[in-house]
Amino acid sequence: MYFDNDWALVIPMANEESDFDPFTSLLTAVLDRLESGHVYLVVDKVSKDNTLRLCRDLSAADARFITVWAPETKNVVDAYLAGYKAAYEGGHAFIIEMDAGLSHDPRALPMFLRVLNEGNECAFGSRFINGGSTADSAWGRWFLSKFGTLVSNLLLGTNMKDMTSGYQGFHRSVVKQFLDYPLKSTAHFYQTEIRFLLRKKRFMEVPIHYRAPSASVSPKAIRNARQTLLHYVRLRLTGRNVYL
Repeated sequence: MYFDNDWALVIPMANEESDFDPFTSLLTAVLDRLESGHVYLVVDKVSKDNTLRLCRDLSAADARFITVWAPETKNVVDAYLAGYKAAYEGGHAFIIEMDAGLSHDPRALPMFLRVLNEGNECAFGSRFINGGSTADSAWGRWFLSKFGTLVSNLLLGTNMKDMTSGYQGFHRSVVKQFLDYPLKSTAHFYQTEIRFLLRKKRFMEVPIHYRAPSASVSPKAIRNARQTLLHYVRLRLTGRNVYL
C-alpha cells in the first residue's frame, strides 16, 4: 500500500512488559502488511521491569525496530522528543507518535499515512469525530479530555475536535520545527501544546480508538497543564500569539 514511504513510529516504552508481546505482534503484522516503516522504541529510567531487555531483543531480531535508551529524560515529553530526534536523524519523511500497551491501535496507521500522503503536514488522532471512540476508560478521564478540548479551543483559538490525543503524525519539516522550539509542557498537556503551535499547518483529524487504563492524572501534570495554558493565553491576549 505504501511501498515507497520512508516513515517511522516513535513509541515511549515504560513498564510495558505485560503487554509487550501482544502489542509488538500486532504492530509487526501491520508493518508486514504495509511493507514499510521503522519503529523507535524509547526507554528511560522510569521503566523498572524488563521492557529495555525486551526492546533490545526485538531490535536484534528485527532491524525495523530501533531501541533508544534515553536515561537522561526527566519526563514523558523528554521521552517523546528523544524518539523524534532519533527518527529525524534517521532521515524519515513522515514521523508518527503513538502510545504502547495497546492504548493506540496500530491498525490505524494506514489512515495516518494516507492523510500525510495527501498533502497534509499533520495528521491528528481524534476520539471525538465520526469513527473515533474510547474504551476501558473511566468517565472522569473521558470528561477531562473532552473538557480540555473545549477549554483549549475557547482560550487558544483552535478549532479541533480533539486537542488532547497523543496519536499524531507529521512531515519531517514539521518535526524539525517543534524539536527546535522550547516547549513548556512536561506531561499530558504536551499534545495540546503541539496542536496549538501547529494550528496554522495543513492538517486533518484521523478517527482513532483509544484505551485509557489509567483513570487518573497526577496533580503535577494538572499544574503543568494549567501553567502552560495560561502562558499561551497571555501571549494571545497581548498580541504575541505564536505558531510554528
